[in-house]
Amino acid sequence: MTASEIRQQFLDFFASKGHQIVPSAPIVIKNDPTLMFTNAGMNQFKDYFLGNRVPPNKRVVDTQKCLRVSGKHNDLEEVGIDTYHHTMFEMLGNWSFGDYFKKEAITWSWELLTEVYKIPKDKLYVTVFQGDASENLPKDEEAYNFWKQHIAEDRILLGNKKDNFWEMGDTGPCGPCSEIHVDCRTEAERKEVDGKTLVNADHPQVIEIWNNVFMQFNRLKDKSLEPLPAQHVDTGMGLERLVRVLQGKTSNYDTDLFMGTIHTTESLTGKKYTGTDDKKDVAFRVIADHIRAISFTIADGQLPSNTGAGYVIRRILRRAVRYYFSFLDVKKPLLHDLVPVLAAQFSHVFPELQQQADFVKKVVFEEENNFLRTLESGIRRIEDYIKNATAKTVDGQTAFELYDTYGFPYDLTSLIASENGFTVDKEGFDAAMKQQKDRSRAATEMDTGDWVVLDETPNSVFVGYEQLESTTKLLKYRTVKAKGKEQFQLVLGQTPFYAESGGQVGDTGTLHFGDEVIHITDTKKENNLTIHFADKLPAQPAAQVKATVAKDKRQNTERHHSATHLLHAALRQVLGTHVAQKGSLVNAEALRFDFSHFAKVTDEEMAQVEAIVNEKIRENIPVVIRELPKEEALKLGAMALFGEKYGDVVRVVIIDPAYSVELCGGTHISSTGELGQFKFVSEGAVAAGVRRVEAVTGAKADAFVNEQLQQLKEIKAALKNPKEAVKAVETLLQDKVSLEKQLEALELEKVRTLATGLRNQAEQINGTNFLGQVVNVNSAEGLKQLSFQLKNELPDHILLFVANIGGKASVALTIDEKIVAAKGWEAPKFIKEFIAPLIKGGGGGQKTFATAGGQETDKLDQVVAAVKKAIS
Repeated sequence: MTASEIRQQFLDFFASKGHQIVPSAPIVIKNDPTLMFTNAGMNQFKDYFLGNRVPPNKRVVDTQKCLRVSGKHNDLEEVGIDTYHHTMFEMLGNWSFGDYFKKEAITWSWELLTEVYKIPKDKLYVTVFQGDASENLPKDEEAYNFWKQHIAEDRILLGNKKDNFWEMGDTGPCGPCSEIHVDCRTEAERKEVDGKTLVNADHPQVIEIWNNVFMQFNRLKDKSLEPLPAQHVDTGMGLERLVRVLQGKTSNYDTDLFMGTIHTTESLTGKKYTGTDDKKDVAFRVIADHIRAISFTIADGQLPSNTGAGYVIRRILRRAVRYYFSFLDVKKPLLHDLVPVLAAQFSHVFPELQQQADFVKKVVFEEENNFLRTLESGIRRIEDYIKNATAKTVDGQTAFELYDTYGFPYDLTSLIASENGFTVDKEGFDAAMKQQKDRSRAATEMDTGDWVVLDETPNSVFVGYEQLESTTKLLKYRTVKAKGKEQFQLVLGQTPFYAESGGQVGDTGTLHFGDEVIHITDTKKENNLTIHFADKLPAQPAAQVKATVAKDKRQNTERHHSATHLLHAALRQVLGTHVAQKGSLVNAEALRFDFSHFAKVTDEEMAQVEAIVNEKIRENIPVVIRELPKEEALKLGAMALFGEKYGDVVRVVIIDPAYSVELCGGTHISSTGELGQFKFVSEGAVAAGVRRVEAVTGAKADAFVNEQLQQLKEIKAALKNPKEAVKAVETLLQDKVSLEKQLEALELEKVRTLATGLRNQAEQINGTNFLGQVVNVNSAEGLKQLSFQLKNELPDHILLFVANIGGKASVALTIDEKIVAAKGWEAPKFIKEFIAPLIKGGGGGQKTFATAGGQETDKLDQVVAAVKKAIS
């Protein structure tokens, strides 16, 4: 059977048991502060388990794209090395929300594996929770007894809390689980060693294939457990492992899920994949795995970047580049050519990649190209270090330099080091990044208390599309601490406050508990729960509440939000239909809009787009909002954003059916004339293949235009009110260039004269010609030219020139190549150790030439003395 057939059989089997087949959620997580990526099939159903939403169907089945490369679930280091770990993988799952429980889950999993997939029963083992006395949790006798109806008792193994008790996180729904393991060894191997001794022992051929989680409890903040009001089933089976078993392979990578990519890589590289564990074959596996993670994540809206989730994707991509660069001898971009292969393979199950294949391919190409530019020099840097090292450790500062200067993630440096028998000083690396990490941690870390429940109503209702005030009640609240500040999160029975989503910021406003006023500083979503942030709790939380949204802020935000729809349509009209929204931010002050486009938007194109938007504003077109079944909305031509999870019923925003029809859950104005005018503020690149524009509307646009006119007025006044201001500025700039050239010539002549006077002042110190002087030059370039003029005239030189330039200390240090080789003295190290601390600054450069700058101009003589002492 093919992988596609195996996947479909799973879905069809559970559909026959009354399950609704639902699509995969995006791999990129939104509205959940605890996760960056979907790492388990249950993520999209979290609200049902938490009781925040009522499921439309109590039984569902799906295949979910998952990514595990950070935090608790981190398989990155094993990927490609072994045969069964992956970054991106598919999790097949069947789910019961308060419907069936252990008996049906166990019976159906056994039926599917043994009767449909025909896996021999004597190759299977199951595990059940053995209990945990410290938590007063008994053995899962119920699951044990149900398994006895299907499998011999000596194949039912007991597992501890680590292996057989599943938890969503530090708090939340949890419960015992029952795993199914398959023994893929040969008949002879199975006779020699009993398979049950290898279960959960990391044997590459005795692997977990399915996990049935029975959610029975809720974990509280104090670590105690309470029974859930309803019991749920959450199962997960890795498609990659299942396909390997059914296709009789010893490696996931030898299945048709990966071999198409591997064969294409063979043709692109001229190398052959043999399936062994040498570095070349590991490279093939790494590429086949990583391109899936990269492509699907970009298609779902996460672009590579230097922070957060974007940096995770960049790390994965760079790891793949490093492998083909070093072990397949490929020195040009390769991964982008695999995107069309992958897109075609998964077009029937994950069509979003096929629909964006060109965009994803271009983003991957740009990322590869950028990294390849620095990879070779970075590898030379670490190879030089290893060659000259006296110990088998790469120090933390060098590891940080590779990260900061060459874009090497720590694990890439560690990988190269280990291949040469070296380790990396992880503690030193962490120390070098500590300040940066501490800032990041302080900005995001949140200590969240348990909910104090006042009313068991399962979820709040949003009424803010129609009204900005509502009389309601407080359902529950909790305390949160972040950035050293205590805040409170409140959930209302119904709320007019829009929660931050789809780029639109959350509402602010007030809650009136009788005479007491509670100010709402922000509104956000956590999964599907609308949470209001406040700086204090009401004295009487059970009192009736009047919730009021800040009207002016909401209306100005709505203007900018509606403007993004006009803008999106205009961009597609002017630049082409390849333009697709890749992110936005709309608030009361302005709008920011990111879109796919691989060239700078010219001034002429910007003017065309602006003119179209303003024309639509003057037409005063009604903004029509309709709620429709998703399929009907898509038939109308409504544009959906990649990476968004839409329900069965969606909101459609229509601004002239022939101009703009988009799916959007945000709030909007009633007609385009309310925008007044639209004005661009800026345009630029934000990532490979993604441009960003910023704009303002309404009173904000009026203020922007008036400010620009005032600046023009002041410029004309400064130029004595010329008739043609632009021509006057151009003349001024030409004069400036001419004067700068004259100044450069004078500076160069001054440097030549200075060099002549310094030639004979070098001192012989420890086998070097040392020349250290405080000099009078007007620019850092003058210091550099002075160094370059004298270095060719003094063999075995160390030249140090320091100057006060514009009230700042400037330093240039030159060391002869022979001295660097013989003594190991390097200019950047001298700068860091002896110079930068004195002038309270920093710098760097090449081994033979480095510069520095700092605040302390009264320490220039001490700089010369410090270097002189260091070489003596």
